[in-house]
Formats: sequence, C-alpha cells, structure tokens
Amino acid sequence: MLKLHNACIGSIVTVEDLSSTGLLRERMLALGLTKGARVEVIRKGPSGDPTVFCIRGAMIALRNEESSLVTVQ
Repeated sequence: MLKLHNACIGSIVTVEDLSSTGLLRERMLALGLTKGARVEVIRKGPSGDPTVFCIRGAMIALRNEESSLVTVQ
C-alpha cells in the first residue's frame, strides 16, 4: 500500500482511498483527489515539502501531512 507522499518524482499514480475526514476531506475531494483519479508527481520543495502534483490538469501543492492521507496504486 503506497501513500502519495512516497511516490517518486515523475511517476503517475492512481488514487485508491482517502484517509482524511471533515473539511480536509472535502478540500481534497474538491481538488480532484477522488478514487480512480490519475496524479502525476511533478516536483518536491527544497526541503522535500510541499510536493507539487498534477491532478486533472491542475498543479496542486500538498504538504506531506496531507499527501500521506492518500493511498495510491
């Protein structure tokens, strides 16, 4: 079981599940992190956080604490 924050730069993964709840879950769903969505890992920040992802054509930066809640394949 791979978490989004562990995906390598340049890889394309598919969202399997979200572990977040409440407002954070709603925000992540609104960003397009729904089951089956394809996510490309673009780059990581200088200290490794945040990471920029391409989700449904939009560039989105997520902190490691957020991306660790997304299970991918």
